Amino acid sequence: MADALIDAAIDAAPGRAQPADLAPETSWRGSAGGYLFLTPWLIGFFGLTLGPALVSLYLSFTDFDLLSNPHWVGAANYVRIATNDPKFTAAMHVTFVYVALAVPLKLAFALMVATILNKGISGLSLYRAMFYLPSLIGASVAIAVLWRQLFAGDGLLNQALLLFGIRGPSWISDPDTSLYTLVALSVWQFGSPMIIFLAGLRQIPRDVYEAAEIDGASRRQQFWRITLPLLTPVIFFNGVVQTIDAFKAFTPAFIISGGTGGPIDSTLFYTLYLYQEAFAYFRMGYAAALAWILVVIIAAFTALAFLSSRYWVHYDG
Repeated sequence: MADALIDAAIDAAPGRAQPADLAPETSWRGSAGGYLFLTPWLIGFFGLTLGPALVSLYLSFTDFDLLSNPHWVGAANYVRIATNDPKFTAAMHVTFVYVALAVPLKLAFALMVATILNKGISGLSLYRAMFYLPSLIGASVAIAVLWRQLFAGDGLLNQALLLFGIRGPSWISDPDTSLYTLVALSVWQFGSPMIIFLAGLRQIPRDVYEAAEIDGASRRQQFWRITLPLLTPVIFFNGVVQTIDAFKAFTPAFIISGGTGGPIDSTLFYTLYLYQEAFAYFRMGYAAALAWILVVIIAAFTALAFLSSRYWVHYDG
């Protein structure tokens, strides 16, 4: 007891360095290594992400053609977008229709395949890899070219329809069907959400289904009353990710339409219109304003998804 009192008195003596006095220096030395390892990421974040984003925000208030210095015009680009740009309206319409069709269909198809694979069929690893492969290569230029050949007037699809006496249209040249070919390409890339759905299904306890079977619940009732409610966090995650990806879709529309968004702007995605303004017409300031509007749209949809999730997403807690 006496020794403890003596130690306490020595620690409290004037001039004695307290742990709090050494904390800042010790904390810096302890974290210096961490910041050193973070340096490559910090350089990439500030040099390749945050920096260009802030520059594009500045350029959105300028008239800039890549060949001369930016000229400040204030909100003129945004005013023109809102009041005097029919192609902006057309691009928004095409993009929203694409998102509204492609995202639900892709998620529904991915969930259906994941449910089938969750039955414990043999060769699961092989099927899982085969179904995931389109997600890896689906956004490539080669697949877009292949898709254009598949849905051309003399493409493989129409040749197959001829076997049944049906003469199909040139799907990509008809403004009534061209957008749906891009929706089909998006749905074909269902592998990524399918893998996530399959992981979520594996986390649902089997005893829940066994109890439901004892109570007389049918397979359909088990799906709607057990599987879907317990899978809502995964559905929410896949929905947000796939919606963002759909808004950013570019390569298929660019390749299939030849960079024009045709026919009659039926495949003029928002990103394709942004590309045309920036690199075809060299209106870089106007394109930067379009890009920031897209950021706001995606942020609004994401925020809406998070706000609505409290009413339909069910977590374990």
